[in-house]
Amino acid sequence: MLYGVERIESLGKGKYRVLLEDGTKYPLYSSELRRLHLEEGSLLTDKQYQQLHYEIVGKRAKKRALHLLEKMDRSEHQLRQKLIEAEYPLSCVEEAIAYVKSFHYIDDERYAMNYTRYAKERLSRQQIKQKLLAKGIHMEHIERALECEYDTDETAQIRKLLEKKNYDSTNVDSKTYRRVYQFLLRRGFRNEDIIREMKEMQEVSQW
Repeated sequence: MLYGVERIESLGKGKYRVLLEDGTKYPLYSSELRRLHLEEGSLLTDKQYQQLHYEIVGKRAKKRALHLLEKMDRSEHQLRQKLIEAEYPLSCVEEAIAYVKSFHYIDDERYAMNYTRYAKERLSRQQIKQKLLAKGIHMEHIERALECEYDTDETAQIRKLLEKKNYDSTNVDSKTYRRVYQFLLRRGFRNEDIIREMKEMQEVSQW
């Protein structure tokens, strides 16, 4: 199969973007461009394409994936987005993802477990769920992580936050009450738990 080179764009500092006629984009350095003898309007032979896709860009995408994971643990979704942002072709991205998954360098269930374990003291169950969903973690992994790792007493968290806010139940107006209530609600705590703890603080102070 022959692949046509539609355009070659200079990105500066010796970097180029090669756009094929099928819309696929490949980031290349000037030395790689010369090595492949690419020019606008030329046709890539199958050998040239194999070199471009697998030996150069595909290999670099795998190395980039490994480098990103060395810096910090990431979900599959996060890693995929980073590679896409670096303008690697989707096919190279998926090959890189499959490569690191084969060594268990990314594992969304493990990621959810670890995240929940370290975040449970400062975040509510709902916050953890929302943040993991935003990281592209499937709900089944999130629910399992919360079941296994989230053993924090949320009522104690609410009391701690009320104390941190210097909430004075004996001398609070309706405006302050609503502001504190909304703050706790935004943190993902359940409505009934918030009201109960605020009420209990008031009863204790009155006693």
